[in-house]
Amino acid sequence: MKIVRMLVFAAVGALLSAVGSAWAQAGRQPIDWSAVSLDSIGGGPLPTADYRGRVVLLVNTASLCGFTGQYLSLQEIWRHYKDRDLIVLGVPSNDFGGQEPGTSEEIKRFCESTFDVTFPMADKQVVSGPDAHPLYRWAAEQTGKLGTPSWNFHKILIGRDGRVIDWFSAAGGIGPKLERAIEAALAASP
Repeated sequence: MKIVRMLVFAAVGALLSAVGSAWAQAGRQPIDWSAVSLDSIGGGPLPTADYRGRVVLLVNTASLCGFTGQYLSLQEIWRHYKDRDLIVLGVPSNDFGGQEPGTSEEIKRFCESTFDVTFPMADKQVVSGPDAHPLYRWAAEQTGKLGTPSWNFHKILIGRDGRVIDWFSAAGGIGPKLERAIEAALAASP
């Protein structure tokens, strides 16, 4: 029964992602990374101004989720593409199922010791609804309801020009579609 639910969730996620890919780029507003304020999970501000002109994979994360194993794939993506100007940006959130109850120190320790995470991680944030961090409110304006996180490990790909390219459901993991989108985004000029 659990496998059937996971397969149904994956199929729905793939369908929603395909629908999301159909929107046109027109009307999407670029993000001004220098205006984005996020603290690092390790303390101090994240250098978000340095993200300008780079491709950013924004992912809301949680330590107690069934998708937590995606940290391994995210770390692999980070290692493979970081020298080509990809930023994987993890944003822990307790919004869905209370699956990120820990303190920043606990989350950081868990990510580093369990999954050897070295990509940038922000301090825990609200990522959905009216109290969402401004970065996620901006993303919601760009993607609409279907592209807004509804669970942990939702992925939003932002191009070099600061515009949302596409979003990927949690259930989709890190698959060929996301990797092709990353490759295309990295090949694009700012």
